Amino acid sequence: MNRQPIIRQRGVSLLGLIFILIIVALIAMLAMKVVPMVIEYRAITKAIVDAKQSGTTVREIQQSFDKRADAGYIDAIKGSDLEIVKVENEIEVSFSYEKKIPLFG
Repeated sequence: MNRQPIIRQRGVSLLGLIFILIIVALIAMLAMKVVPMVIEYRAITKAIVDAKQSGTTVREIQQSFDKRADAGYIDAIKGSDLEIVKVENEIEVSFSYEKKIPLFG
């Protein structure tokens, strides 16, 4: 008499599926909060590089940055917030700002 082997079921249980979906949802929520801030930071740095190339004085660089910030919908910092110093023959532009994003609630 031939006995057929018992075939074990494979797959994800309902509890496993719920657990995986919760983890995926948390990662998606985190990404939806953080990605716009990263995009804004990249836009600020690009606007600063462009403003630095187009101006030679502090006021020109600030005005150029403000124009680019208005066009790029940047509201985190203004041209007056930029720290512009001249080191030897090169202009250095730096900035710092803090933006808190509530992850939950």
